[in-house]
Amino acid sequence: MLPNLMPAHFATKSSRPHLPAAVVAPIVAMTKMIFFLTVISLVPFPSLTLAQESSSLTSPSDAPVASGPSGALSQALSAACSQSQIEFAKFLTARNKQSFARMTPAARISLMKRFVLLSQPGKPTVTLNPSGRPTVRCDTPDGAAEIQIGGADQQDNLAFFPVELRDATDTAGTDVIRVNMGLIREDNQWRILSIGLVLLDLPSLELEWNSAEMTANENAALESLKAVAQAIEIYRRTYTRLPDTLSQLGPRPEAPKTPSGKTPAPKASDKPSAEFADLLDADLAAGKKDGYAFRYVILGASGLGAVAQFELAASPAPYGQAGRRSFFRDANGTIHAADRKGAIGSISDPKAE
Repeated sequence: MLPNLMPAHFATKSSRPHLPAAVVAPIVAMTKMIFFLTVISLVPFPSLTLAQESSSLTSPSDAPVASGPSGALSQALSAACSQSQIEFAKFLTARNKQSFARMTPAARISLMKRFVLLSQPGKPTVTLNPSGRPTVRCDTPDGAAEIQIGGADQQDNLAFFPVELRDATDTAGTDVIRVNMGLIREDNQWRILSIGLVLLDLPSLELEWNSAEMTANENAALESLKAVAQAIEIYRRTYTRLPDTLSQLGPRPEAPKTPSGKTPAPKASDKPSAEFADLLDADLAAGKKDGYAFRYVILGASGLGAVAQFELAASPAPYGQAGRRSFFRDANGTIHAADRKGAIGSISDPKAE
């Protein structure tokens, strides 16, 4: 079932704003209500896996297609379902489209998820009822949702729609989420204006969301750096030496499938070894994860019999989008952090908090 966690003011029948076209622009300029504060509360389905962009946007070839603002809204929701960033951007105002392009890919996907309350990309289909009103169905591996678009209250270049969102299995309508969505005609194209009483203001959302995304990436990079250091020490204890590269800490590459499409049976040689110790996931072993690039350097043993040591570094790539801080683990195991504009950190940086 879809959790009915839509903010209360989104769900009222009176939440449809009646804004004359002449005052829309001033209101957008004056409004400081950040879309992030309300939309972020829309909790998606359980799976939190970030999905790659899909381009499955078309309805069945023989299905009728809605036109006008209702058609634009159904196409925007279809793009959100399939998590197609390129298609979704077509239904944003020029101002919002610029901000959307600057957002990180993960932040753009997170935004689209909240239009359909589904985490994984899905396959959208659009059907019309006898009155010509569209219903968008979004099928994903984790479940399906149906979004019914009601009749438009259209005034010149503005159109507002009552929208009902439900789990596709909720035939009784016990957990329906109701919200009004507004569109504005810009350059002869209908584009998303508002959700409930809140204007879609991506310039404000961009700053909030990108900042949160970078903080999450930095925290993940710090944990990954610790995980790499731990894997290196386990490797040292197991094979009595340091690994030559990070790739030796990763899993063995999957064997190619047989001509019949079957996966070959495991062999004794497939077990962890010095070449493929299976101590890190494939991404981290390849030196890139969560927007950070990882660097591993061996410091040779001394002539006095000192054990060889190592240093690790993690730098944001690209800087300013994936993160700002660079991390450096010195030979003694102390982790340092500083904003180095994307450059590799050093032992002179402050200790990481």
